[in-house]
Amino acid sequence: MSQVYSVAVVVGSLRADSINRKVALALAALAPANLQLKIVEIGDLPLYNEDIDTATSTPESYAAFRQQIAAADAVLFVTPEYNRSVPGVLKNAIDVGSRPYGKSAWSGKPGAVISASPGAIGGFGANHHLRQSLVFLNVPCLQQPEAYLGNAGTFFDAAGTLSEQTKPFLQTFINAYAAWVEQNQKA
Repeated sequence: MSQVYSVAVVVGSLRADSINRKVALALAALAPANLQLKIVEIGDLPLYNEDIDTATSTPESYAAFRQQIAAADAVLFVTPEYNRSVPGVLKNAIDVGSRPYGKSAWSGKPGAVISASPGAIGGFGANHHLRQSLVFLNVPCLQQPEAYLGNAGTFFDAAGTLSEQTKPFLQTFINAYAAWVEQNQKA
């Protein structure tokens, strides 16, 4: 049996009925045996402020978040698009995890981005803005298949069950990501 890799899943939406959280949970259910996906919550992170992030007063939520990201073998971002970019709460989480400078919890972890939106273009802008940050953070990001899920409001029924029409694409994506994680582990 191959090694099982832990994947920190960061969802860019805080909404209780978030489409992106549903996508993240669907991916966790579809994940091959070599991946264990776990959502890392970001809603309780104060806005990043270096003044409160000192050795004597680092917020517990910062420390806990950084530890969860650092402990993971890989990272998966599932995000909506707000104004052609990532939601502020997601950017804040990225900033918190990247500090203090030189000690980024993200560095070297194989990553992937999937964006989902009720709109037709599926969060294309957010997906690409996020990828720009990941380059700087040294997160090698899965290139194919690209994953922009347009009209995502139709992917789940009232009970939150994923449609059979959407399942094959998500399966292809998570299988490709599993291979990417395996291929990009630090030696």
